[in-house]
Amino acid sequence: QVQLVESGGGMVQAGGSLRLSCAASGSTVSANAIGWYRQAPGKQREMVATIARSDTINYADSVKGRFTISRDNAKNTMYLQMNSLKPEDTAVYYCKLAVLRGVFGTTDYWGKGTLVTVSS
Repeated sequence: QVQLVESGGGMVQAGGSLRLSCAASGSTVSANAIGWYRQAPGKQREMVATIARSDTINYADSVKGRFTISRDNAKNTMYLQMNSLKPEDTAVYYCKLAVLRGVFGTTDYWGKGTLVTVSS
């Protein structure tokens, strides 16, 4: 059974930094696509950053140059380093692991989310 557990959220002032972690079990972050998404109050969930199985990295335009996605294969954990935070970054952040199922495509697993609040 695949489980993802996020940590690292909290409250920070604008301009500050936070690092989110997502520990995986039941599958590996090294062999699958990973990503961070967020959902602000009253808005739809949106992609923040992803690493494809090809190791291609993609960022939302709103976070380019401020956020960095990474993974530690030895710890089976993915990270999101967030710098120069803005009030509009306030949201619940979710990690996702897209586990390859061969010819059947992928199955997406989500963490329960961690709240990031940025005050002005």
